[in-house]
Amino acid sequence: MEEKENVVEREYGDEQIQVLEGLEAVRKRPGMYIGTTSIRGLHHLVYEIVDNSIDEAMAGYCDKIEVVLHKDGSVSIQDNGRGVPAGINAKTGTPTLEVVFLVLHAGGKFGGGGYKISGGLHGVGASVVNALSEWLEVENCHDGKMYTERFEKGAVVRPFACVGDAPDGKHGLYVRFKPDATIFEEVVFEYDTLLTRLREQAFLNAGIKIVFRDEREKIEFENEDGTKYEDYREETLLYEGGIRQFVQFINKNKGCGLIHDQVIYMKAEKGDITAEVALQYNDTYTESIVTFANNMSTVDGGTHEVGFKEGLRKVTNSYGKKLGFLKEGDKLSGEDTREGITAVVSVKLPDAQFESQTKAKLGNSEIRTIVDQIVSEKLSEYYEENPDVAKIIIDKSCAASRAREAARKARELARRKGLFEGSSLPGKLADCQDRRSEYTELFLVEGDSAGGSAKDGRDSRFQAILPLRGKVLNVEKSRLDKVYSNESLIPIIQALGCGIGEEFNSEKLRYGKIIIMADADVDGSHIQVLILTFLFRHMRQLIEDGHVFLAKPPLYKITKGKTMRYAYSDEERDKIFLELGGGQAERYKGLGEMDKEQLWETTMDPTTRTLIKVEIGDAIRCDEIFSLLMGDKVEPRKEFIEKNAKFVKNLDV
Repeated sequence: MEEKENVVEREYGDEQIQVLEGLEAVRKRPGMYIGTTSIRGLHHLVYEIVDNSIDEAMAGYCDKIEVVLHKDGSVSIQDNGRGVPAGINAKTGTPTLEVVFLVLHAGGKFGGGGYKISGGLHGVGASVVNALSEWLEVENCHDGKMYTERFEKGAVVRPFACVGDAPDGKHGLYVRFKPDATIFEEVVFEYDTLLTRLREQAFLNAGIKIVFRDEREKIEFENEDGTKYEDYREETLLYEGGIRQFVQFINKNKGCGLIHDQVIYMKAEKGDITAEVALQYNDTYTESIVTFANNMSTVDGGTHEVGFKEGLRKVTNSYGKKLGFLKEGDKLSGEDTREGITAVVSVKLPDAQFESQTKAKLGNSEIRTIVDQIVSEKLSEYYEENPDVAKIIIDKSCAASRAREAARKARELARRKGLFEGSSLPGKLADCQDRRSEYTELFLVEGDSAGGSAKDGRDSRFQAILPLRGKVLNVEKSRLDKVYSNESLIPIIQALGCGIGEEFNSEKLRYGKIIIMADADVDGSHIQVLILTFLFRHMRQLIEDGHVFLAKPPLYKITKGKTMRYAYSDEERDKIFLELGGGQAERYKGLGEMDKEQLWETTMDPTTRTLIKVEIGDAIRCDEIFSLLMGDKVEPRKEFIEKNAKFVKNLDV
């Protein structure tokens, strides 16, 4: 007989039911309110406070927002809006300012008439920021008076008080807080990440000035005459052209060529709903569509994006036939009509329905029809008035259609040859024994020499090795038909087993971890970027789902007597020298120089190795950087490297 395990049952009564008072629930389960306690969640705190100021701007009461990163690790946000009403809240019997920062689901965004349109859907922003901060201070200038209050970990430590008249007729809200290091994995704000978000807000709200200043550390700048000086980084963001300039900015950052000069812009209002669309085509083969609802970046799209794509497809097909590009019965796919497009879709509406507090996807069904109609009508009008531009765009869409057909034929040819069948694996692949993807790893290894060491040194139960053949194709410069016939990429596609493009199916992925293992030099970095470009463009979900990693091999082997250590940076090498009291350091020129034991110990052993997980923190910026670094234009790439080199502390060339 099967033995049954003895189970001691705990009593389950009233005393087991916990009631978390006030903001205690937020501190207990922060992920429920901001999604994560990683660096992404840290930045979310800033966004919540800034979004409140943006709401004031959308209501017409604010035209300037200042964001400052301070030396003590805190951040401040100040606007010149109305400030928070200074009276006593009738329902709670406490000051309204205190309600805003202490009570969840409290605010002027629930139909009380405070805000007609707002990005702050749930009203938990300010109170959640307060709960997750070591301390938070507020200066509130309202109706000629200044009021202050201080909180620590969500509790009042300096009560609400009027401190006199507001200086120089000042009005608006000043919030300064320091994130709680006991809650967040990282409490150092990233300048570029915040700048990207603030710039988006300035583009989406034409005429609003956002000043962003980093007072944590002065850096070196250079004047036009070559003289150098030190100062804090500061950006003043003001775009009168709104999302038109946003499209121009994205295309400029991508470093691509344009196939028509003018940004096509359309706007319409229906009741309380406003929809704006700006688009421009470039000479790349990829699309870049970014969408917003009430200034919130809807990274997962939604009804407004669906409406835009549908309207664009219909108009392009209609004019393709009208101008003679398409014969009767021919039809461009939506993908064809979007090749090389950069578009920004922004809608503002009351009662926006988002899928979560992080507002990743818009769900309002009526928005799809409205955006579809706007694009259908306004783009048709534009093409009537600008037939030359219409011809250029439709010609590109037709070229994309022909390339798609060529890709289909290349895919069928590859299938007839058995290249992409499940049973067909690349000849150089040293597969693993386990077939459960949640336990297996595929190493994409630079070169046959390192591949041989990796095969000999691996744990064959769960680790598979694929040595890379020749130079990996730069897919940024290639349409899909070239990808299907490329000898450097076919083995990768075969080994992964999940297909690419329209046939991609993540459920067929054969390995849970895809680890790119290349030399720690410039050539190795180039190979990493080529593979990442391929995965980002054709298997992006693998990155989004957390399957892609970079191996981090050591730079040095340091020996002294019988002691041997590995260093992964120059700083670590110097530190080891101090600890050992000297030694000789051998610089690894490549993975192939390591024997199988060294490669296993430093780079492959799960108990000792270092892996860097590849994440998409900002899809727009990722798209720009891949286009810039891997595209045809040399000057924008050179300008990017020169501009950013001073921010790189350790550059190994």
